[in-house]
Amino acid sequence: MKLSDLPLHSAAIVVDVADLGADDRVGRRLRELGFVADEPVKVVAKGPFGAEPLLIQIGFTRFALRRAEADRVQVRTA
Repeated sequence: MKLSDLPLHSAAIVVDVADLGADDRVGRRLRELGFVADEPVKVVAKGPFGAEPLLIQIGFTRFALRRAEADRVQVRTA
């Protein structure tokens, strides 16, 4: 399941971040921020316009991600 499809406040575990090319800066940056395998994650809030941005909590840190970025993070429910 994609992180962007995760229901609000549902616990999940990061499986993988999809790279779109050999030197994918967005994928690399997501992993640097902590979106790595086996890390717990949840969607805390969704924006008012098209449910964007998504407020994501990973560990004790929160990030606002565009839906296109969250689409690249594969998760499984905990």
